[in-house]
Amino acid sequence: MPKSWRFAPHDAGAVRDLSRQLKLPALVAQVLAARGHSSESAASTFLQAKLNDLHEPDLMPNLSAAADRIVAAVKSGRRITIYGDYDVDGVTSTSILWHCLRLAGATVDYYIPHRLDEGYGLNCDSMRQLHEEDPNRLIVTVDCGICSVTEAALAKELGLELIITDHHEMSAELPDAACLVHPRLPGSTYPFGYLCGAGVAFKLAWGICARLGDGKKASPQMREFLLGAVGLAAIGTVADCVPLVDENRVLVKFGLAGLRERSSLGLKALMQVSGLADKKEFDAEDIGFTIAPRINAAGRLGQARLAVELLTTDNAERALALAKYLDELNKNRQTVERKMLKQAKELIAENPAWEAAPVLVLAHAEWHAGVIGIVASRVAEHFQKPTVLISLSRQDNTGQGSGRTFARFDLHAGLSACAQHLTTFGGHQAAAGLKIQADRIDAFRDAICEFASQTHQVIPSDLEISIDAEVRLADLTHQAVTMLDLLGPFGRDNPRPIFAAARCELAEPPRKIGEGERHLSLKLKHYGTVLRAVSFGTAEWADQIVASGGPISVCFAPSINRFNGRESVELRLIDWQPSSIV
Repeated sequence: MPKSWRFAPHDAGAVRDLSRQLKLPALVAQVLAARGHSSESAASTFLQAKLNDLHEPDLMPNLSAAADRIVAAVKSGRRITIYGDYDVDGVTSTSILWHCLRLAGATVDYYIPHRLDEGYGLNCDSMRQLHEEDPNRLIVTVDCGICSVTEAALAKELGLELIITDHHEMSAELPDAACLVHPRLPGSTYPFGYLCGAGVAFKLAWGICARLGDGKKASPQMREFLLGAVGLAAIGTVADCVPLVDENRVLVKFGLAGLRERSSLGLKALMQVSGLADKKEFDAEDIGFTIAPRINAAGRLGQARLAVELLTTDNAERALALAKYLDELNKNRQTVERKMLKQAKELIAENPAWEAAPVLVLAHAEWHAGVIGIVASRVAEHFQKPTVLISLSRQDNTGQGSGRTFARFDLHAGLSACAQHLTTFGGHQAAAGLKIQADRIDAFRDAICEFASQTHQVIPSDLEISIDAEVRLADLTHQAVTMLDLLGPFGRDNPRPIFAAARCELAEPPRKIGEGERHLSLKLKHYGTVLRAVSFGTAEWADQIVASGGPISVCFAPSINRFNGRESVELRLIDWQPSSIV
């Protein structure tokens, strides 16, 4: 289904005033105005976000009590076990709290469930194992546990002290743990409810450091640790796709700035093997497309503990070996992902009725359970509908699934409505996981499609591309595009600025580039200015653009391409249309 372009309205006089008052290029002022920062004070506040804009940790529900319990455990010499998750958010959350507790002199270890064997979150077998090893230990979850009612009850029965810190959607019944730390607990007055797991772990670490200092401020050593931990929180925040506004934007903005100076040996090694070592400044895309996939690959392929070890080791040789191994795992993951995406498209082609349904539910015995989430995202984007992919076990009659939303559909609510067909499920509005008996898949497909047809409707705005301004390519000077980065870091709810240019000509024929010629390269000419544009995974546009036979209108996100010491403005092509229909 083609997407429509929606141009943000703007007041030319207000843009001129803002440009003059803040000494900004008109292009930057126009984007600020288009995004609601039209007054001088509002724009200044947005541009000058400060680290002390972060909310005090003790404002978060039950964080004070959790920090007190943890500090008491440290002082009494009890073992503290961090129970994490296998994705990037869980790995960075675990690493933040581990570094904090080690610095405090605690006896600390971590437990990361095996993605394929144990699945997400707490499980009863692990509770029994941890109790058997050390019944006096304190368990602190990060990025998981808020729905673990049964597991928390078992921990209480065994006599294990359990603190749960999480950010995911809650069930009607909350687990009975010693403390529940969550920014959106019922009755919460915490000012920002959309931290990721690493953001919550960072706040807990901050609370612990304050208590180990003078009660309000951390010691100089602990303060230095917290400044470094912001970088780990930034990685988790970007990778978990939470809104990059308010506290999340602050964490990522300052985390990116500190990654080079304050990174651990493991992060530095990962930057080295991934080609980021020589980059002067990092942006959120460096995390999202380079750092996070390599950390995530370990968890997706069942080896998340290695990712935590990478982020916590103090052995440079071991760090480099782990970084290289994660890089290789990521290459393997990409190969598996491409094969699964091809198979998913083939399944839909073989079952035309599925493509017409409001939700796609696909299952395959060859699919890797650790990669289905990222492929579900690709399928949802390609077919423009919520998607659940299920990996079928060859050993028993079960399936492990992962879903991704489209057009605001509440995936968690959909799974809740179909709970009678599922063994377990969890997650949030945009992404969720589940387990299911294979013989219930058809009934589940029918049920979630029925739920979607009754509760959700794709409306035109769901298929719109929001464009900040129409421009001439000549407006995209090096200075203007560089200053657009002041509006970052970019991500969900604060996307990289998107512009449109009408009646562009081809300066040369389009080229298909990259492995398998899957990507597209264009040179666009617009009133005498020529700029290169690239688009990923859309090589089929090359023939379509040529066949259109005339000028085209394009929408794109501009950036600075830095290569071999040279810098140039480059466009990431998002969409195109024959100029006659724009």
